[in-house]
Formats: sequence, C-alpha cells, structure tokens
Amino acid sequence: MHPLRFDHMPALGEEFRSAREARGLTLSDVAEQIHIRSVYLNAIENEDWTAIGAPVYVRGFIRTYARFLGLDAEDAVAMFNRYAPVERAVAAVALTSGDDRGGSGPSLWVLIGSLVAVLLVGFVGYEYWQYLQGNTGREPTAAVSTQPGTTAAGSPSAVPNARTSAVPILAPTPVPHHQLAVHLTQRSWLRVTIDGTTQLEGIFPAGTTRTFTGSVADLRVGNAGGVVATVNGRPARPLGKDGDVAEQRYTL
Repeated sequence: MHPLRFDHMPALGEEFRSAREARGLTLSDVAEQIHIRSVYLNAIENEDWTAIGAPVYVRGFIRTYARFLGLDAEDAVAMFNRYAPVERAVAAVALTSGDDRGGSGPSLWVLIGSLVAVLLVGFVGYEYWQYLQGNTGREPTAAVSTQPGTTAAGSPSAVPNARTSAVPILAPTPVPHHQLAVHLTQRSWLRVTIDGTTQLEGIFPAGTTRTFTGSVADLRVGNAGGVVATVNGRPARPLGKDGDVAEQRYTL
C-alpha cells in the first residue's frame, strides 16, 4: 500500500529533509531532542501522513519539527492545510449536524458531548440524592424539658441525658491533595511522569480520564487543546491550542 500523499506538495517534506541535513543531523538526533519518534519525522519528510494519523497530530508534529529546524512553523502548517480538505469537510458535517446536503445524523463530537453532559447531570443528581439521604436518614431529635427528669409535657423523661438527642455532626468531604487529574476532550498522545517515573504514555481517545498521586508531576501532550489538567482539586484549564505539543510540570 503506497503512502498517502497530496498532489502538488513535494516541497514540504523535502524542505524539512534539506534543513535537517544542512545541520548535519540524523532523524535519531532530532527525535532525541524534540521527543518525537523518528518514524514520525521520517513520515513528515516523505509526506506519509497516514503513518502519523489524524491531521491534528500531523499539524502538531509539523510545528514542533519546523521550530526546531528554524523554519516558519505556521507557513508549513498552512501548506499542509491547503491539501487536507477531507478534515474540513468532516468538520462542516459536524457543525451542520445532518442537513439536506447529505448529513444523516449528529456527528461523533455531538454524540460525545451529549454523553458527557448526561454523565455530568447523573453525577450531580446522585450527589444531591446522597445529600438528601444524609439529612432525611437521621433519627428525630427528642424534646428536652427545662427540668431534669421530665419531658416538655411534664411526664418522666425517657431520655436520661440530653446528650443522647444531639444531632450527629457530619464530617466535611476531604479535599484531594497531592493529586493530578487529566481529562481528554479530544484524542491525544500524552505522557505522565510522577516523581521521575513514567506512569502513562500513548495515544488515548476523547473521554479518557486518569488520576495520579505524588509530589511532582511532568505532563507532555501532543494535542494541547484537547487535554485538561486539574491539580489538587483546583479549577481545570486546557494546556494550549489544538495540535500544539505542550509540556508542563506541576508541584503537587
């Protein structure tokens, strides 16, 4: 099976190869410095985009490789975009969500977003139900008179000590400490290193969620716009733009 190429685009891969060879570098040398496998660098130079995967990963690798070689990263990405109309067509179908021009139903992203919304609603409902159970499940408090040994009606008290009718104190929910939570809203490559040990590495689909505990966390992602990190329960935030390769260290 021949690699997938785009017509009229031979200069892009050749430009990368020429720039690398002009610096006297091998693919292995570059891979070691920018942390992108040499097989993907070779795919860029040969314009074998199917070996890399989705266009969002191609753009991220092109940007990183171009910056390392001193090339104009955005021009390189723009050249790739001009010959990648398939993804734009898919995006248009996702936005229209099935119109008269051939869309037959909601897109994959719409379905994923709906599923996430349903899960969030279910989680909030469960937490509220737990809250109600915690309040309605307590025993009623016995009335205590102002005189020892009698009830409010004047009869002998069945409660020997007022402390037996005290309302139980609910312990506060503990806040997670020393914890990193990673959630993927888009498919992305990522690597998580906790206290110097790699805990997770690979390409994972949207909806993936992982939690890690330790003192220092190093996070590297291949599609920064699709990865959200939460540290010690603080509000989450994306790591960057779609297609960007990003690296972040967190002190937990």
